[in-house]
Amino acid sequence: MDLKPDKKLDIHKILDGLENYRPKRRGWTWRKKKTVQLGPFEYKQASESLKRSIPLPSASYLGGIDPQPDSVVTAEIASGRFEDDIRRFRMAAYHGADHIMVIRTAGQSHFDGLLEGTPQGVGGIPITRKQLRAQRKALDYIEEEVGRPINYHSYVSGVAGPEIAVLFAEEGVNGAHQDPQYNVLYRNINMVRSFVDAAESKKVLAWADIAQIDGAHNANATARDAWKVMPELLVQHAINSVYSEKAGIKPENICLSSVPPAAPPSPDLKLNLPYAIALREFFDKYKIRAQMNTKYMDSSTREATVTHVLNLLISRLTSADIQSTITPDEGRNVPWHVYNIEALDTTKQAMTGMDDMLSMVGIKDEGHLYDKKREIQERAVLMMEEILELGGYFEAVEAGMFVDSGEYPERNDDGIHREIEGGIGANTVIKRDPNYMAPVTAHFGHNNVEQYDPSAKEDPAKLIDGSTFEKPDKIQYIDELDETDNVYLRLQENEKYRNSDLVKPEVEWLADGVVTVDLFFPVDKKIAAEAALETGRRMNLKDVEVIHTEILHPSEGTRVQIKGRVDFDIDISELELPEEIETIPEDEIFTYVKENPIHVIAGTGGDDEHSVGIREVLDIKHGGIEKYGFNYTYLGTSVPIEKFVDAAIEMDADCIMMSTIISHDETHYKNMRKLHDYAVEKGVRDKLILLAGGTQVTPELARKNKVDQGFGRGTKGHHVASFIVDKHKEKSNHED
Repeated sequence: MDLKPDKKLDIHKILDGLENYRPKRRGWTWRKKKTVQLGPFEYKQASESLKRSIPLPSASYLGGIDPQPDSVVTAEIASGRFEDDIRRFRMAAYHGADHIMVIRTAGQSHFDGLLEGTPQGVGGIPITRKQLRAQRKALDYIEEEVGRPINYHSYVSGVAGPEIAVLFAEEGVNGAHQDPQYNVLYRNINMVRSFVDAAESKKVLAWADIAQIDGAHNANATARDAWKVMPELLVQHAINSVYSEKAGIKPENICLSSVPPAAPPSPDLKLNLPYAIALREFFDKYKIRAQMNTKYMDSSTREATVTHVLNLLISRLTSADIQSTITPDEGRNVPWHVYNIEALDTTKQAMTGMDDMLSMVGIKDEGHLYDKKREIQERAVLMMEEILELGGYFEAVEAGMFVDSGEYPERNDDGIHREIEGGIGANTVIKRDPNYMAPVTAHFGHNNVEQYDPSAKEDPAKLIDGSTFEKPDKIQYIDELDETDNVYLRLQENEKYRNSDLVKPEVEWLADGVVTVDLFFPVDKKIAAEAALETGRRMNLKDVEVIHTEILHPSEGTRVQIKGRVDFDIDISELELPEEIETIPEDEIFTYVKENPIHVIAGTGGDDEHSVGIREVLDIKHGGIEKYGFNYTYLGTSVPIEKFVDAAIEMDADCIMMSTIISHDETHYKNMRKLHDYAVEKGVRDKLILLAGGTQVTPELARKNKVDQGFGRGTKGHHVASFIVDKHKEKSNHED
């Protein structure tokens, strides 16, 4: 399937023939770091540009350049419907994401075994082979479209961890969370079972060249005071990293999930920067995955965005091999399209804006930064020493050493306690029988195959003519097991929105009909929330909810955001679309006007006193036509129509720009016609370019009333300058 920017991704084609699909590659891909020259700028901490992408909005003023940072950029996408997530993958890739994490608040870690045919609603996790395969297949096409490999990621945990690791290796997953401590501390899975499973899982991840992210960051999210667990975070990183290396994972594929221990309004940099440096000094041979701290995140998207930018500053001051983009709506727990993209653009804008920062500023090796960094490291070493004195990790967990609200070595005795012999899956690890045989690839431990064929010792799967890793055709593919909840039924429910002119607003799923409304009431928070709900109901929104309240003053006013659902469709074939005026490149305008001086007469016509709009289109300060070198004479407001033409004749002008806002009795249209007629009467109509602009003006109606072009809402100087140049060329060629 060849994806085209102007064509939607066809989910049916992704699902078609899925049983025969094989991933085109395996293993993690890092960005190729390089110095890049784009337009007038050189970027030192950059990577190759994309074949197709969507630049930041303001890039339109800089030739549409779209510099890509040097670190892998993450998008976390998991709505619970994998077919809708595929569409968001494509959006995210266009905005610079090359690491798609499909994880949410529930999933594999809650299962006691591997389930096939799991329906939607399991936190968005692609637990089934079909979901994994469909999404990896879609990403294969998307990465060809944007011109960059895209890493696909989920997590290997719970008592089904080894099975899921095998599934990931078979289906071309490129990255995974894997940390036995996560199972022990946060899912109460038996310690022995968790670490035995982890050894097997990590061996499989190593074979598939899958990058591993650890789970230490969960201590931040769980601890009462997140900033007090900094020493423990280093300890958890150390335990999982060494364990992963022992299982065979390459150091360059071990990624420490670095989450700052605090968030505003704390003194963010004073807490987070020393920790970031302490982490990187201790673990310099591993990769760093920088993520936000969501523990203190509320429903304010502005606050979340600022937190994100401060975290990005730390990434640039230290290093980030993978830069996460927790979406600004994380506090609302709704994975919205728009905020996912905003998070990616925030990352791209901030990292590009801080390009090559360390060539201009330095990190001090004395004072608070050095002292705090050293203190965190010393506390971590002391904690590790105590763990060893107790007998090891299991004994330390049993003693409640982890996620204690005291800053080590202070203890408040409220840490997580787990019993070595307790938890889910206790006593399920069984010693191997002497003649146990595992004729499969990437098995941890002794496969014990030489008793059957000595030559199979280095290739145990040889005994069965290759395992599923070598022979994917041996994989048993299951399509759908649930007759009431499966992708085919979901596609059928909203098929009319895929193959017709009908559309509906959406937030999460195709045609979910969800909209948001931003309101302000001059009352207190409690009353404002109820007033907002009633407003939504009177607007005929269904299922109205308050998603954010913000006190601007205890009694003077409250901002409220609501969401609700509309139950109507829009038929796009019935919409009257405004004419799109094409523009020419700014450099071409500059060059042409320099070589062909153009004089413009401008003002507001008739009895109209409005002036703001036309001044913005004229003045250099607002990006008006003046910046391109046009010479203009501004006649002011309430200019008699005849005066425009007389002034143009007197000054030998090329163009008249008339602003006209008043629309009662069709005054604006009458003035356009009058301008044309008077120019004809004076014998200069063929010489002059006549333009009209205003809130009620459209290109079609302007031309109908005999002026050359009309400009309505949203007009910029670039639009007007482009048209004048094009028209001037046309007239010049005609005269020749």
